[in-house]
Amino acid sequence: MKIYNKIMSIVILVWFSMAVQAANLPDFTQLVAENSDAIVNISTTIKAKKQPASQRPNMQGPEGIPFDDLLKHFFGDRGQNPQPRKGHSLGSGFVLSSDGYILTNHHVIKDADEVIVRFNDRTELEATILGSDERSDVALLKVDASGLKTVKLGDSTKLEVGEWVLAIGSPFGFDYSATAGIISALGRSLPSDSYVPFIQTDVAINPGNSGGPLFNLKGEVIGINSQIYSRTGGFMGVSFAIPMDVAMEVVEQIKSQGHVSRGWLGVVIQDVTRELAESFGLKKPQGALIAKVVKDSPAKRAGLLAGDIVLSFNGKDVSRSSDLPPIVGRTKIGVTVSMQIMRDHKRKTLRVEVEQLPEDGRQISSNGKNLNLSDNRLAIEVADLDKQQREQYGIEKGGVIVVETQKGPASIAGIRSGDAILSLNNQKITSAKQFLELAKVLPKDKAIPILVQRGNGALFLALRIEADD
Repeated sequence: MKIYNKIMSIVILVWFSMAVQAANLPDFTQLVAENSDAIVNISTTIKAKKQPASQRPNMQGPEGIPFDDLLKHFFGDRGQNPQPRKGHSLGSGFVLSSDGYILTNHHVIKDADEVIVRFNDRTELEATILGSDERSDVALLKVDASGLKTVKLGDSTKLEVGEWVLAIGSPFGFDYSATAGIISALGRSLPSDSYVPFIQTDVAINPGNSGGPLFNLKGEVIGINSQIYSRTGGFMGVSFAIPMDVAMEVVEQIKSQGHVSRGWLGVVIQDVTRELAESFGLKKPQGALIAKVVKDSPAKRAGLLAGDIVLSFNGKDVSRSSDLPPIVGRTKIGVTVSMQIMRDHKRKTLRVEVEQLPEDGRQISSNGKNLNLSDNRLAIEVADLDKQQREQYGIEKGGVIVVETQKGPASIAGIRSGDAILSLNNQKITSAKQFLELAKVLPKDKAIPILVQRGNGALFLALRIEADD
């Protein structure tokens, strides 16, 4: 009897605990009911050009089955001369204004010849693409309608990690599916989208959710669902949304000028690691380390140098290198702002006039031969840059090319053959001979900054020569 009573007590305790937790969970039913009419399904048509069978890509379907084999299985073999086909894509969106402005992702409508918007009552309207911005992945559409139900917009600058959020969209074509979760992180920077400080969530997002709204508990849209991190192609617990403050800036520019302009500084930056922080005299890793200053750029005219660390820009703190691009990008073009930097272990303030972000720059590579000089202390072999290499790298003077590295301080620091070394211990490299002279007097057991150019970018590495035992 005592064992039975003990078991029943545990059962009651567990049930009570679950009931308390359930009582604290949010109820999204009213939110979904109030906003479903303002959320749309977006389908696009892309006219495909006729392509010879020999040039068709080897597309893969489920379980690695070749896509052409699936077509044959369900539709029969159409012969060796395929006719032009139409491609279709599916996404989501939401109504911004009652007169027919609709927001979605750039990648949902990219290259579309026709865009169809379907509403909750199954009404279908053809949409016009007013503008689309690839860098932010935002697109603005317009349908010929009036009196449409709209969403309420929230303030994405006031979000906090741990908040409940809800997504509504059309994953895999299942219209008006709702999924919930929490905000996992804020201000995430992704390699392909450095100008967007993404909202990271654990809301289940899948193909078809793109362009759909992300709601807070107040029923306000605070983001546009855009991407997922996945190794399988399906949801794995990490999804990203574009903050609404970023999206609405894009919308206003599309409405006012038909395209999007962004601020430009003209630098190549990298994170400050613990070792680099030590080498530049910082107490902890912070800021954006400038690895390269672009020629004829606002940064060059402002006096910025490789090796400077940007700590704040236009009054906004720069904790990580990923913070700087969105801050600069959202700064008004033509405005002169102040920036705080660390140079030679001292804080300094510079003024810079922000210009418009140009198109992507050219690609550069390295290859060449020259008289080689070796340094056993660093276990590295270098040579002066020849004329061809200077043209390929865009280096007017100075610098050396890394011919080879052996096991030692240079390779441990991450220096590779083909890198161009531009500075060592904050001193510009003028020749291979001068590089060896500097290497001879480097202190031991201390992190030393070394600036290298690799491919079309530049980065600082921390070089350390271990003290003798």
